[in-house]
Amino acid sequence: MDKERIFRFISKQKTAFIASVNEQGCPVIRAMLAPRKIDGNDIYFSTNTSSNKVKQYLANNKACIYFYKRGKIKYQGVTIIGEMQVCTDQETKDGMWRFGDRLFYKQGVTDPDYCVLKFTGKTAEYYCDFKIETIEL
Repeated sequence: MDKERIFRFISKQKTAFIASVNEQGCPVIRAMLAPRKIDGNDIYFSTNTSSNKVKQYLANNKACIYFYKRGKIKYQGVTIIGEMQVCTDQETKDGMWRFGDRLFYKQGVTDPDYCVLKFTGKTAEYYCDFKIETIEL
């Protein structure tokens, strides 16, 4: 598995699991909708500025994301380790905004409770058929 195939794999998944580190130093994992954008090693998600995960990433930007596909016989998973940046600048928010987001952010794209998480991957582990491959991104 190479970098290009890993990013092609994750772009087809509908759910991502992201991990942050809480105030006690423990990992916290959450399910998220599929990324809004994948650009090189950068993976973008939208979320609420007021969420606990945003507070945790602002205190400690270490992050991990996980994607998987479970077939009837074959299971594939990709863990990517990296750093998460909380983006509140209008240009980034504009770039990730979708029409349906207004359901969650009543003030629209300028809503102060709307922000973007920008994950930058460093290394990936791909699992399939009882084998693990580590890839430097």
